[in-house]
Amino acid sequence: MKLYNLLEKEEVVSFKDALKRGLGSKRGLFFPCDIPFFDDIDALLEKDFISRSAQILSAFIGDELTGETVRDMVEKAFCFPAPLVKLSSFIYALELFQGPTLAFKDFGARFMAQSLMAFSKGEKITILTATSGDTGAAVAHAFYEMENIEVVILYPKGKISVLQEALFCSLGKNIHTLAVNGTFDDCQSLVKAAFDDEKLKQSIGLNSANSINISRVMAQICYYFEGLAQLSKSQRENLVLSVPCGNFGNLTAGLLAKAMGAPIKRFIVATNANDTVPRYLKTKKWLPHKTIPTLSNAMDVSQPNNWPRIEEILRLKNEKLTDLEGISFTDKETLESLQSLFEKGYLCEPHGAIAYRGLSTNLKEKELGLFLCTAHPAKFKETVDLALKQDIPLPDILKKHAKMPLLSLELENDFKVLRVFLMDLKRKTHDDKKE
Repeated sequence: MKLYNLLEKEEVVSFKDALKRGLGSKRGLFFPCDIPFFDDIDALLEKDFISRSAQILSAFIGDELTGETVRDMVEKAFCFPAPLVKLSSFIYALELFQGPTLAFKDFGARFMAQSLMAFSKGEKITILTATSGDTGAAVAHAFYEMENIEVVILYPKGKISVLQEALFCSLGKNIHTLAVNGTFDDCQSLVKAAFDDEKLKQSIGLNSANSINISRVMAQICYYFEGLAQLSKSQRENLVLSVPCGNFGNLTAGLLAKAMGAPIKRFIVATNANDTVPRYLKTKKWLPHKTIPTLSNAMDVSQPNNWPRIEEILRLKNEKLTDLEGISFTDKETLESLQSLFEKGYLCEPHGAIAYRGLSTNLKEKELGLFLCTAHPAKFKETVDLALKQDIPLPDILKKHAKMPLLSLELENDFKVLRVFLMDLKRKTHDDKKE
């Protein structure tokens, strides 16, 4: 597999290099030189989830890993389902929160971990990633106790849910969590600054597990095909997908799935008040505002990193920005949608509720809609309980981590301070190994 840097197109790398580097020069995102296309989609959709996913990912990776190795990676990474739930004759929910940290990020994080292990030859790696909520837990649990890998996770202090924080800030060992005095966009900027520091990158073996890493996006393609596989052929004829969007890795994967032949008619881009993309789709002016805290905090992103990949897909497929339907919703509308879903017998959370509202208000006659549910409702218990006047139970993993002490350190929004922490971490782990 060859990939090119969207900002330096002459920079072409292998999947292994893109996986390990995360970003190219000038902070450019890596993008596949060739997008695989499946002529016989029906045959692909008849396969089981593991076999189909292994075939999809092998088509990207090529001869860098054997088909047997990729299948083994997929079996270890995707050891949980992605079921469709029927809400009405024309609306379905795709539940992506059945994994170990109860969020869709488990797919990408676990496949990335397996990919790094497949290529690892004992090199020491430092994973540096930013999270607006769910990425942190997925990455932390995917890499927990992996030999020669240290994970540093930045998150905006006080701007993620209590249960989200508990799930990844209580592990310790090779998982290091830093509560940044700033927004998620600030956290992303710190990560980018670290990747711009060549001396630091080389010294600590820096890598990122954000959706800027192409391996995570590739993994997410697989659950779009899994959702389609659970529909009949006739149901797939006028299929509309509504995607809750923050950093836009999820939509990137969906558009790649469509480019590979998945029968998807169109996408609805659903955001909260951080509506940079919906405004851009209407005005063609990229004008990010200051990030606004909302009830759907994992989507509190005003400068989504993956947007250049989306524009590249549209360019390659000769599609237009106007083919995407962008829409944003307020917290009030989010709560109303949670209530509406509950009245229909479906328990949801704020991000899925936004995707549902985007779908239910934009679905046309004869279209069938599927919206993505990206997290377990209990991860946003305070909001869901408030909206529904319920006391929803906690799954066992949340009960466990809610009782554990937080191990996070506070960090100023200052790259110099982060750099010192990373270098000190390298020295400490080196000393610990010697002991």
